[in-house]
Amino acid sequence: MGSGSSVNVNYKYSLQKSENAFKAAVLIQRWYRRYVARLEMRRRCTWRIFQSIEYACEQDQIKLHNFFSYLMDNFTPSSSKERDFISRMFISGESFKEAELEKYCDYESLEVPDSYTGPHLSFPLLPDHATALLEAFKQKQQLHARYVLNLLHETRKHLKQLPNISHVSTCYSEEVTVCGDLHGQLDDLFLIFYKNGLPSPSKSYVFNGDFVDRGKQSLEILIILFTFLLIYPKEVHLNRGNHEDHMVNLRYGFTKEVMQKYKLHGKKILKMIQNVFCWLPLATLIDQKVLVIHGGVSNTTDLDMLEKIQRNKFISVLRAKKRKELNRNVEIKEINGESQAEPDSAGNETMSSLPSQPRPAQAPSMANRVEFSRWVRQTVQEQIEWCRKLVDISDSEEEELTCSSLVSLTDLDGPCWTRQEEWKQILDILWSDPMPQEGCRENTVRGGGCYFGPDVTGKILEKYNLQFLIRSHECKQDGYEFCHNRKVLTIFSASNYYEIGSNRGAYVKLGPDLVPHFVQYQANKTAHTLTMTQRISRVEESAFRALREKLFAHTSALISAFKVYDKDNTGRITLSNWATAVESVLRLGLPWRMLRPQLVRSTADGMLEYKSWLDDLAMEQRSQEHIQSSLLEVIYRNRSNLETIFRIIDRDHSGLISFEEFHQTWKLFSSHMNIELTDDGINDLVRSIDFNKDGNIDFNEFLEAFRLVKQSQ
Repeated sequence: MGSGSSVNVNYKYSLQKSENAFKAAVLIQRWYRRYVARLEMRRRCTWRIFQSIEYACEQDQIKLHNFFSYLMDNFTPSSSKERDFISRMFISGESFKEAELEKYCDYESLEVPDSYTGPHLSFPLLPDHATALLEAFKQKQQLHARYVLNLLHETRKHLKQLPNISHVSTCYSEEVTVCGDLHGQLDDLFLIFYKNGLPSPSKSYVFNGDFVDRGKQSLEILIILFTFLLIYPKEVHLNRGNHEDHMVNLRYGFTKEVMQKYKLHGKKILKMIQNVFCWLPLATLIDQKVLVIHGGVSNTTDLDMLEKIQRNKFISVLRAKKRKELNRNVEIKEINGESQAEPDSAGNETMSSLPSQPRPAQAPSMANRVEFSRWVRQTVQEQIEWCRKLVDISDSEEEELTCSSLVSLTDLDGPCWTRQEEWKQILDILWSDPMPQEGCRENTVRGGGCYFGPDVTGKILEKYNLQFLIRSHECKQDGYEFCHNRKVLTIFSASNYYEIGSNRGAYVKLGPDLVPHFVQYQANKTAHTLTMTQRISRVEESAFRALREKLFAHTSALISAFKVYDKDNTGRITLSNWATAVESVLRLGLPWRMLRPQLVRSTADGMLEYKSWLDDLAMEQRSQEHIQSSLLEVIYRNRSNLETIFRIIDRDHSGLISFEEFHQTWKLFSSHMNIELTDDGINDLVRSIDFNKDGNIDFNEFLEAFRLVKQSQ
């Protein structure tokens, strides 16, 4: 009896112990899940901050160039000097003829000194040259300017022979590897080649645009990719991205990088790169089933039109020539047989004072093919000459004219597209993003392209008998992401894009079955040593620092927004009203109530003294120069735009602009910046900021002028 009682007690004790263990396990699991959920919430908030700020900067870039377009359409030069300045500033010498470009970028005139210890190139290139380049760049060596220009010359010659849409087949190689944005991060490219192997006859690559900007080794990436393109032209394919655009490069660092690395010949290198970029293909088609484009599609995307567009016309997608487009519309109407009438001063309609369209001679019989061919050529030449006079295009701009959009040699009844329609096609595939909702709408977040829904994707796939789309353009935490029922794949190859530990890079491999296989990586060694908590904390700290800079840059607007809720001028508002006011000013679409604890100290009564809070922000951003807070705010808000403007005016990328250019610039932008300055005032200003008295203005002096004028208001 005693023995049985002892067993029963032990059983109850064991059962109670097990129950306690289960309860502890459930409690630990609950804590862990809560901890992971909070980490994930922090990660998502951080991600939204980075993306919102990045896209807002791109929106600013497009707004700036929309302003440039406005100036082009509305600014009437009062003198020949102003007319010349406008021409130099906005037209940018795009109309280099073939011979002029080769003469300007003559690499043969450059001598490589005996003291040069970097890699040497000879053409045609061999695999050993690529290996030597990779090793040299790992050792931080620089390729001589002669070889850079020679490589760009050969690359341009090759790209001109390629179609707008490249075609790749898995029949000729074991697999095709598609890489996304690299953005000047050479370590990522090295890691891709280390993991996946170098391009070869059995290993094809598609690099899907955005090779440059933001990173510090954009030029090295271009040199490596162009080298492999020339060695393996059938296995290496390059698509154009939205950053293969010299106007974007002015803002995001590539122009500055080239000029720093090649101070003597940087201008020539940039001019050649600008021309090479506009010859990059727009898309790649794998096995006629997978479309690879940089950005996305829209409800007006037409692959047939994309195949026929003269892509080199669009040196910058951000610069639509509205005046010429107006003339092109007139031109198209004339070609289609529509008359253009204008009312005279009396109100009567008269024919516009345009050059009369040449009337072609009667077509000979098609039975005589030689005579008919000669008649077609003569008719086309007459039409081209007439259109050139119509839009006042000189012979040096001959390459800009789209012969196929005037009269086609093969199809005289073919479609006539306006430059605006062609521009829209390219803008959409370079700048667009997918969205989960149905339909297609303007991409107001980036400022260019569109948002396209699953229905738009489905229609494109069905129309062209495709299986799925591969695109890049957006940073993803895992380096890749499916959407639209796995019909759209985003691939992004720049790891640690926002901050060390912010994201992994990835590339995708496709075999004959076209089933995607992903490889993810972290190119930074430090990221491997961080725990998840450390990684998120580090990225979060960087994100909130950027957000506080953004808030400080809009101090004046925030004060006005806060005063709307502070009816009694107490200097205090509720935290809820703080969140509403901040979003109304910054328009970043962020969850401000969730972010508030990181930005605002908590108070017992739930009220915020907003002037004190803004003073704290100012203290964080105050520079060592002790600049007045209001001026520092203005500089923070306008620095990127001012730097872009300065680089556009600085035509030779020397880092200097002349007094005359400075004078004309301030006349142009005075109305845009709400600054009133007379000619004498501008002359006094330019003399006062030329600190070293060298007769030129550098960027710091240019910035000082902006500060002085704002301070005087």
